[in-house]
Amino acid sequence: MHMRHSDHPVGPRTIPVKILLEDPTSLNEDGSDTAEHTIMAAEGEHLLEVAIRAGVNIEHACGGVCACSTCHIYLEHGDDSICEPTEMEEDRVEEAPGLQINSRLSCQCDILKAPDDGEPITFRVPAWNRNAVKEVPH
Repeated sequence: MHMRHSDHPVGPRTIPVKILLEDPTSLNEDGSDTAEHTIMAAEGEHLLEVAIRAGVNIEHACGGVCACSTCHIYLEHGDDSICEPTEMEEDRVEEAPGLQINSRLSCQCDILKAPDDGEPITFRVPAWNRNAVKEVPH
């Protein structure tokens, strides 16, 4: 499955994003036990793109088109910097296991701006989220 990339222009990578992994050994592309990644992102990118660029094997069975709930994350900081969820996303995220008030689909979380407080946008990838089939770039 190929991932949907942002369908609009993105800016320079100037916005810090912190990714927290509940199960780092299975979520890190390299199999390491690094539980936290901080990476610079751009306005217009979605959080799924940022995670994959950071080497995080976050599941995305539908390719990032909001047709499933496999890229479910917990947005812990910076919700004012991410687009509001659409009705379609809200319908899909309800299908995800471990639903919380801060649950979002990473493929639908477009970065709008840096948080006003200067802290990184922060999201947690649940332990049960694993990309069982690693994508090979074409």
